[in-house]
Amino acid sequence: MAEAGLFEIGLPGSDAALDSYGAIAQAERAIAASTGELGLATAFAGRQLIARFFIAGFADAAQRDELVSRIALGRGWAAVAISEPGAGAHPKHLQTTAERRADGYVINGRKAWITNGPVADLFLVLAITGVEQGRKRYGLFLLPRGTAGLTLTPMPSLDVLKPASHCELSFENCVVPASARIGTMPDAYPAMALPFRDLEDTVAAATTVGFLDWLLHTVAARITPSEEHALTLGRLAGLLSLAQAGSAAAVQALDSGEPPNGARVIGVRSLARMFVEELRALLPPDRIDDQLTRSLAAFDVLANVAREPRKQRQIALGQSLWSNQ
Repeated sequence: MAEAGLFEIGLPGSDAALDSYGAIAQAERAIAASTGELGLATAFAGRQLIARFFIAGFADAAQRDELVSRIALGRGWAAVAISEPGAGAHPKHLQTTAERRADGYVINGRKAWITNGPVADLFLVLAITGVEQGRKRYGLFLLPRGTAGLTLTPMPSLDVLKPASHCELSFENCVVPASARIGTMPDAYPAMALPFRDLEDTVAAATTVGFLDWLLHTVAARITPSEEHALTLGRLAGLLSLAQAGSAAAVQALDSGEPPNGARVIGVRSLARMFVEELRALLPPDRIDDQLTRSLAAFDVLANVAREPRKQRQIALGQSLWSNQ
């Protein structure tokens, strides 16, 4: 991908046609539709989104100049560390701290579920910088892979998503300079972590529709041609076109600066679950090979990521119908 220039996609400083969230979404959708490898699309999209949103969006000029071009050339890889073991990404439950010292910050704590962590050379770590009136305040810090006191532990339970890899991080008195902090806002959680969750879900819908495209064609090639099967496949092809349109509209809204529209992403996800289950039922057991088994397992894993926050968004969408009355 680096040799082909694909790591420039979505980053400022490259061709203007590539400088958008839409470009990242188009690329990850094409990867999933061509290969059925959700892990590959996820690894690519996560890499580009972190560089575009956190570094290009919030870093100062010196940080951007150093990092964006290096990442675009494939000579660097940043991963974001927000969630923690047993706490998820809920701000009330996070415990990792960044204590201010005269010469910088000292970071202590743990992080988990870091996508691309095992291959990253730079971590963007969300940590508590203080407590004001009972409310935690957060900062985001650049932590190089070789920092003293940083320990990385792979998470093999998510190997079904290869080549996307995941890890846990532990920090024991990790010292970083004051210049390692990204952004000047008093609290990075509402400014960065919260918007990124919606951003990530919105762009990830493109991976989902790409995978549905691949799965539809894969299943069609493995079942007996019949009018009944054609009727089912035709209906699913129509639903796929709706999912593609919804995903594209959601990402276009990101680039135009519109407020997030969670209904589109919820709709794409709901269609995807029904779509996959129906195609699974069509497949004879003897036509399911190792790649298809792995791809479907990867879909199941991604469908269950952040289930509780997604459930709450869906409830809020439903409740809004009553408030609109």
